[in-house]
Amino acid sequence: MSTSAPPSPFRRLLRDPQAVVVGAILIFLILAVIFGPMLSSFDPRQTNLQANLAGMGENGHILGADNAGRDVLTRLLYGGRNSILGAILSVGVAVAIGTVSGLIAGYFGKWFDSLSNNTASLLQALPGMVILLAARAVIGPSIWWMMAIFGLLLSAGTYRLVRATVQSVRNELYVDAARVSGLTDWRIIFRHVLRVVRGPILIQAAFMMMIALGIQAGIEILGLGDVQMISWGGMVSDAFGRIHTAPILMLWPSVVLALFCLCLTLIANSLRDALDGTQRTSPATIRRVGKQIAADKAAEVKALPGTLVEMADDELLRVEGLKIGYAMPDASIKQIVHGIDLNVNKGEVVGLIGESGSGKTQTAFAVMRLLSEGGSILAGRVLWQGRDLALLSGQEMAEIRGMQISYIPQEPMSNLDPSFTIGQQLIEPMRHHLAISKADAKERALDLLRRVEIADPERVFRSYPHQVSGGMAQRVLIAAAISCEPDLIIADEPTTALDVTVQAEILELLRKLQQEMGVAVLMVTHNFGIVADICDRVMVMQEGYIVERGDTETMFRTHEHPYTKQLFGAILDPEEIREPWVDPAPSEFLEEVPA
Repeated sequence: MSTSAPPSPFRRLLRDPQAVVVGAILIFLILAVIFGPMLSSFDPRQTNLQANLAGMGENGHILGADNAGRDVLTRLLYGGRNSILGAILSVGVAVAIGTVSGLIAGYFGKWFDSLSNNTASLLQALPGMVILLAARAVIGPSIWWMMAIFGLLLSAGTYRLVRATVQSVRNELYVDAARVSGLTDWRIIFRHVLRVVRGPILIQAAFMMMIALGIQAGIEILGLGDVQMISWGGMVSDAFGRIHTAPILMLWPSVVLALFCLCLTLIANSLRDALDGTQRTSPATIRRVGKQIAADKAAEVKALPGTLVEMADDELLRVEGLKIGYAMPDASIKQIVHGIDLNVNKGEVVGLIGESGSGKTQTAFAVMRLLSEGGSILAGRVLWQGRDLALLSGQEMAEIRGMQISYIPQEPMSNLDPSFTIGQQLIEPMRHHLAISKADAKERALDLLRRVEIADPERVFRSYPHQVSGGMAQRVLIAAAISCEPDLIIADEPTTALDVTVQAEILELLRKLQQEMGVAVLMVTHNFGIVADICDRVMVMQEGYIVERGDTETMFRTHEHPYTKQLFGAILDPEEIREPWVDPAPSEFLEEVPA
């Protein structure tokens, strides 16, 4: 199976309609400023008293003339150069100083981190406008020096942003792997860590450029800038003096300033998403997908003989023709599950096995109506006690989840809220679904913790998630799953994040609880060992299709599909019989001591 390479950031940017429109406007403004002399035949400094306050279109002045008869459009084009360059100077200084110092302080820490933090705090405490006014008194009306100083003040914000981002990733596993591979710290910083901070820096730079444009315009409006230099802020200052006689002169530089700042913000957001590959699906696309799904489901409802579908007495869950799709940023729909059928009977354990990305977890989430944003059931039915779960309201599904269908996740530590104790998280769903008092819920929770073989339930009840091990946290989640005595438990690879010995204990616990309670289990896994250990039936899933199914014993004896054979091929060859493990004597590991 051939797979196409992921699109480059530039291609992802071109697929974003907002980026295309805003980028076109921004490029147009920049090109107009650069090629200003070619677009206008007027001299921006040439006065013409005969064209004093000329209206739009008079004497060849497309946007009119100011009080000195100078062409407004020409001054906009020439003034944009100085305004944009001044803002770029501020942003360049801020990004250069803030990024470098933030990378070093965030990655290495130590004395440089303390020194940089104190310096950044000092810069942020200084009143920016007062500093610029003081600088103007010393160095004169040089807008370039003033914007460079303002960039130094802005660098503190960039430093704190970069430092915080670097600190959040410097201990990630891929950074440790780079260290193990022998890369130097500087190579890791500029090759791996810098890629993480570039998105936030783009957004920060856009906001800083807006602030710099505003500060520069404010300085010139106050008359503290260089009167000989043409700029958008200077044009606003000149127009303000004629606001009663020619108010339209205020409009053009103000509109250009606002439009330029807006485009900067929008294009920075789009560029960040393109670099990170995280473009969000547009709300319009999601609505369109929702309308399509609603139409399909409405047609299915009309075809049904009644509101309830007849099911066998021992049948608990039946999935018919389930199709799952996600709305993509380019307005297409990516289908990931392609019309599968499955069923779970009362009291049985059904395994859903396949490699990562085969659609197992998405199928489980579809049953519980917990698909991620942009994901929907495109077609098919999820029948539970005769009702199609795909047609139920959010409130109706909330009553079914936890009470009738519960869930055991594959990452126990990330599925417990660190802000609350384990006891609080066990009590809340029981009080909601079972309508019992807090004291009764606590007693029931402690009994559940004992039932999942936790030696000290009182201590675990009072503990926060970070105070227990991964295996203990998984036992807590199993206790939560059975707390309201559901009819079906969906176990999504419940032993993946655990070590081998704890995996065996958790599987033994699940098997014991399932037999005691008679609850049905849909076991999502990629391990045929788990299937052999606990499942009655098994379904093999590949690329959104169920390719083979049968009872576990028969499946292990005979399997026909090539993918199933491939999965079994990953298991040890039964003909390769291993000798029993014999614990060697300690003396066998001792080196001979020379006489």
